[in-house]
Amino acid sequence: MLYDPANPPSMEINGNLTYVAQKPWIVNATIKENIIFENEYDERAYEDALTTSCLKSDLESFIKKDDTEIGEKGVNLSGGQKARIALARAIYANSDIYLLDDPLSAVDAHVGKFLLEKCLTGKLKDKTRVLITHKLESLRYVDYIYIFKSGEIVAQGDFE
Repeated sequence: MLYDPANPPSMEINGNLTYVAQKPWIVNATIKENIIFENEYDERAYEDALTTSCLKSDLESFIKKDDTEIGEKGVNLSGGQKARIALARAIYANSDIYLLDDPLSAVDAHVGKFLLEKCLTGKLKDKTRVLITHKLESLRYVDYIYIFKSGEIVAQGDFE
């Protein structure tokens, strides 16, 4: 079914929603401030977000650890670090629903596997998660698959 502007689809959201963009949104602030964002600080939740997003080892490489100031749009970070900071922010927000627009595209295979196993199907397993991806190897970790072509669903089902 193609999109019909005369009859747009509707959606009802029950719970709070967090969106993780394919191009991570990073503000000119510290790493910690980018993760906590406007939420109240909770040390346990913060440490959990760092671990689950696979950021701990990255922080060790920065002189000021999580107090490192991120330049405008994250110019002093790699694409994978930006993606994992955005993912850590989402984990820290503790939402009911997660829309994940290909957050694994900027990370290497080892980190991607960790994020799939420890984050998306581990930490967030009891949450509603919608993962958009081009990585076919990620599909064995999901419950249900929709394949789109030119805005139309051409196949759907489980991994089998």
